[in-house]
Amino acid sequence: MSKEDFYKVLEVARNASDKEIKKAYRRLAMKYHPDRNSDNPDAEEKFKAIQEAYAILSDEQKRAAYDQFGHAGVDQSMGGGHQQGDSFSDVFGDVFGDIFGGGGGGGRRSQVTRGADLRYNLDLSLEDAVSGLETKIKVPTSISCDGCKGTGSKSAGSTICTSCGGHGQVRMQQGMFSVQQTCPTCRGSGSVIKDPCGKCRGTGKTKDQKTLSVKIPAGVDTGDRIRLGGEGEAGDHGGPSGDLYVQVNVREHPIFSREGANLYCDMPISFATATLGGELEVPTLNGKVKLKIPTETQTGKLFRLRGKGVKPVRGGPVGDLMCRITVETPINLTAEQKKLIEQLEKSFKTGGTRHNPQENSWLDGVKSFFDKMKS
Repeated sequence: MSKEDFYKVLEVARNASDKEIKKAYRRLAMKYHPDRNSDNPDAEEKFKAIQEAYAILSDEQKRAAYDQFGHAGVDQSMGGGHQQGDSFSDVFGDVFGDIFGGGGGGGRRSQVTRGADLRYNLDLSLEDAVSGLETKIKVPTSISCDGCKGTGSKSAGSTICTSCGGHGQVRMQQGMFSVQQTCPTCRGSGSVIKDPCGKCRGTGKTKDQKTLSVKIPAGVDTGDRIRLGGEGEAGDHGGPSGDLYVQVNVREHPIFSREGANLYCDMPISFATATLGGELEVPTLNGKVKLKIPTETQTGKLFRLRGKGVKPVRGGPVGDLMCRITVETPINLTAEQKKLIEQLEKSFKTGGTRHNPQENSWLDGVKSFFDKMKS
């Protein structure tokens, strides 16, 4: 056995950490393993030296003795040169176990597993979302079989799987590696049902549709979820059920739109009302209210009705109703009406008073723009 410095054998510094030593051993053992170097007679000796070095440096006490006394401090503890640290398969087991579905020691997987979660999409009107309600929903799902009480077996229960011996995994040799895979016979459970239940065919679950009562809190909005614990899919072999999540979607409203706690509505008014002012009835989710329109109201003006919005489901003050004014242009005019409007327009242009401030300001801006272009 080579007496070369163990740190040089593993190509690491003397202050290397345990993690660095293990990483170096993996790399070199893979590189010089005899199965991968059949045409290199020196590979086997190199591989043995690597094993010997790792056996010492991976053991805290042996490494301390080696650091203090060199090879003389560990020769007797070597036990004839056999590796005392992790075996080659142990060191690489955690790497390939993740890839092929097995760990270094395998182990039986539990049959009892939690059921899957379910989602139910619930459409609500804006009125119901704001006020809240209690409603019933029908959910297709899998429930625990009442014939076998979720075990999947008619009477005899389950027996240990003969393919894997109850471990849930089988070992396969692939060249230089020993790989563990989930047992194809029992699918990792470690046991097989000897006498399957006729109602569920050994699955422990049956299809069903259940009716549930759901309480929708006031103020919910699109995207909110309501969790019903234990109302999802039944678990395997008597395991606990998953949860049901009710996903809320608020339908579009013909009058109102919602932004957070506030409601918005567009309110068209006539030219005469916008000019002379007046009083209008405005709809809210709680009934009608009176809104006073001042004289000379322009399109786009917002009127705020405080407390006529939505109380958020997560708390906070009640929002407001925002009424956005739209001044309508008259249509389908008679000849007499057109003549009256023409007379009104002529009267606006006499007397020196500006009756259309926005239009006049815009025209002044246009004139200034062209004057600058000419200069």
